[in-house]
Amino acid sequence: MDLLALADFTLVARHGGFGRAARTAGRPKATLSRRVAELEASLGLRLFERGGRTLKLTEEGRALFERAGALLTELDEAAAAIASGGERPRGRLRISAPLLFSQTAMGKLAAEFALKFPEVRLEVTTDDRLVDLVEEGYDLVIRVNPAPDESLVGRIFLRDRLVVVASPGLARPEGDAAVPAVVRGGSDQAVVWQVATPEGPARIAVEPVLRLSSLVMVRDAVRAGVGAARLPISLVGRDLDTGRLAHWGDVDGPEIALWTLYPSRRLLSARVSAFLDHLKVAFPTGAPRELAAYVEG
Repeated sequence: MDLLALADFTLVARHGGFGRAARTAGRPKATLSRRVAELEASLGLRLFERGGRTLKLTEEGRALFERAGALLTELDEAAAAIASGGERPRGRLRISAPLLFSQTAMGKLAAEFALKFPEVRLEVTTDDRLVDLVEEGYDLVIRVNPAPDESLVGRIFLRDRLVVVASPGLARPEGDAAVPAVVRGGSDQAVVWQVATPEGPARIAVEPVLRLSSLVMVRDAVRAGVGAARLPISLVGRDLDTGRLAHWGDVDGPEIALWTLYPSRRLLSARVSAFLDHLKVAFPTGAPRELAAYVEG
């Protein structure tokens, strides 16, 4: 396969048209059109659907763009590393991270990374939605319990668990009496929380009295004595240690795992590798209490 033609194809796909790609690269539009046509002929595939004023990737074209873009980026980075005498992290690194992790730890992590690698231009956005790494131009995403994705690889770097906590001044109800509860958003419709206690499994009936969009806000409301809540141990560990909050039990449910995800590539860029190593230094064992200690440190 002609790598130059492949590079021209990814250039056109990235900019959404021959004209925009030609203006960006300072290349003749006719040359780009001819080289893409030659690539299509050599593959025996139509890579673009051509309309009057629109240019849209076919299904085969989109698959090639996702794979080829990653490969060409690796080749460029390898060439730059060889030319500079080593793989020193440099260039732009775009990361998407979930809200709670961003609020509690990402600012400190980003600052330490920027000081350690001044030639990397780190950009972090906060988003709990499922972002598309390739389409939206991210190098790395951090997600909580992500669904399997064959196009991505990754690793767990932190584990957490939910606990039911309340202000020491709030009496734990007996029997089927409901306790006032602070919950996150409108999605938590549970009326009973199943928990594990030293005495065995238990049920806590709840009546939501306050709904908040952030777990940090939920924790602050619980500290104020409004009600009980289910919160990550990493967020309330220090409060439990000091007696500011009381532990009512561990929530029954799946493990909470924070993953780093990146496009499935044979070689990682020096920037991504450096950030993964940075997380490993910050959270060497990935235990729930490490995040709390890091935030308070």
